[in-house]
Amino acid sequence: MSMQLLKLQVTNAEQLVYDNSLLILTVLGGIKLEGLDRMRVTLKLELPDSPRPPLRHNLDLYNDNQLEKLIRKTAEKLEIGTSLIAASLSELTEQLEVYRVQQLKNQQADQYIRKQLTPEEREQAETFLKSPHLLQRTNDLIGQSGVVGEELNRLIMYLVFTSRKRAQPLHVVSLGSSGTGKTHLQEKVGQLMPEEEKIEITTLSENAFYYFGQRELKNRLVLIEDLDGAENVLYPMRELMSKRKISKTIAHKNTKGETKTIHLIVEGPVSVAGCTTKESIYEDNANRSFLLYLNENPEQDEKVMQYQRLHSAGKIDTQKERAVQELLKNCQRILAPVKVVNPYAEQLKIPAEVFKPRRSNAHYLAFIEVVTFYHQYQRRWTDESTGEVIYEPGEMMPLTDCGVIETTLADIAEANQLLKEVLLRKSDELSGACRNYFEELKTYLQAEKKQTFGSREIRSRFRLPGTTFRRYQNALLSCGHIRLKSGKQNSGFLYEVASFEEYEALRSGIANVLDEVLQAITPPVSHETSGAPKLQEISTEEAVSHTAQEKGTGHKKRHEEAEGYTYQTMVKTTQENPECLFTAHTISELTRRSPRSENRYLKILHDTGLVIRVWQDKKYLYRVDSAKIIPLPGEQEGGL
Repeated sequence: MSMQLLKLQVTNAEQLVYDNSLLILTVLGGIKLEGLDRMRVTLKLELPDSPRPPLRHNLDLYNDNQLEKLIRKTAEKLEIGTSLIAASLSELTEQLEVYRVQQLKNQQADQYIRKQLTPEEREQAETFLKSPHLLQRTNDLIGQSGVVGEELNRLIMYLVFTSRKRAQPLHVVSLGSSGTGKTHLQEKVGQLMPEEEKIEITTLSENAFYYFGQRELKNRLVLIEDLDGAENVLYPMRELMSKRKISKTIAHKNTKGETKTIHLIVEGPVSVAGCTTKESIYEDNANRSFLLYLNENPEQDEKVMQYQRLHSAGKIDTQKERAVQELLKNCQRILAPVKVVNPYAEQLKIPAEVFKPRRSNAHYLAFIEVVTFYHQYQRRWTDESTGEVIYEPGEMMPLTDCGVIETTLADIAEANQLLKEVLLRKSDELSGACRNYFEELKTYLQAEKKQTFGSREIRSRFRLPGTTFRRYQNALLSCGHIRLKSGKQNSGFLYEVASFEEYEALRSGIANVLDEVLQAITPPVSHETSGAPKLQEISTEEAVSHTAQEKGTGHKKRHEEAEGYTYQTMVKTTQENPECLFTAHTISELTRRSPRSENRYLKILHDTGLVIRVWQDKKYLYRVDSAKIIPLPGEQEGGL
């Protein structure tokens, strides 16, 4: 605590005690931190070791009239001088001001405090993010962190949560019947995100979102346990998801009693996740989100119950689970806000069967970018303005956290594999619960080798409430998935399934479209399986000789592509100006080739030792190493 607060005891925030050995002043109930223009307190004033009863008084210490009244009253009751009381109250006021400012600073620091990783923690996280088969390894770790089953849903949710760091984050809604573990899945995956980057909410009032700080939600993950308890806040939440900013104008009375108009603004972007059992009610929010239908089959039930048994028996290594959680949190902390460019985006398309294709297409492209974003430690970073390479996989990370990375075909393939089920659900005219019921119904009829079924039989078999069964039946009838076969009102009706293969046909069609589009993509550059563009490694002599040889033979194509031409241009310019420094853009102006190509060639020349690279003004600058200049053919007879 500051030296200024030596006489103010602040161990109990609800009872601040000031003792100067002549007078003891106790602030009962503490002080309010908001409203620095006033300081309303309830004071208890007493003399040390005195039989006189203490005096209690409520006042604003900034109000002179109230203060003078208290001084006179205290002098009368305690029989001490007014000057002593006034000096004590003045010093108390000063120390309370210091205390309040410190508390406000601490409160603000607590909101934005970030964990500082040790070198060992950072190295461990970087090593993991550079490992092959990163998504599969991540999914395995999610399972080891305590998430049971739900292999597909948990990985999608993890990547959606990761998107909070991007300018256009994604959102997710978990759907399922009561007791299926929606909130549990969201909570467990949420535990893999850093505490300082998420906000967990049980319930929200109607205007709650408007009263966050202007930047308090920026790039945060908002976890809402149950959307059923947040109906009133759905509109501002939708606007925050779509526009990434919400605003509200209200009337507010200031301290002088004057009514003023205040404009409240809360900035995003923000990634929102929630759980619900009522799919249809939240359709507008669902259109903006990925919908994850939880696995409700008996196999998943058994996995969960077995985990519960092992946990109860003390056979779950909770310490290992926490260590895995901490590793994944650290991985999230070191992800930089790099920009992702998808060079294949124009060749991608989603299946025609998908409903609301505009939003679904945007979600599809954004999810591919998130997969690339998560692989950023395995991608080449380039400077957005100059096009220079600032990081290659395997090198030391750059000092800057801004750069551009490109999507690879491997990223698209992995995203397609994860999103096939999501796009299938978005293409289905039935709700998730109704589709699950219909698939179970078809399985039952095929197992029993029945062509028709009755209401009483199915209700008894699946133990469905009457209202739920009728809702499913009406939906299936209206969509033409079942039809009335025979029967009467009194004796009951028999129904038959129109097609047992329609869902598999839809699934196959969507998968085929995604696979065919991926196979038809024409890559702008060749790629390795790791996703990094291939560089043509050449020797020092080759870097020079290729151009000279082909220049003599007239092969213009090689002249335009050779790294040697870049080197030749740099040498010639350096001979004219020995202090010359180059960037990819300056070389591009001389060679008439793209900055991206020159970036690649400069990297090759640097690796072969022909040029020196320095980091200056947030970009790489290159110069020819004069000690290693290799004479080009023709130099001996007059130079370049």
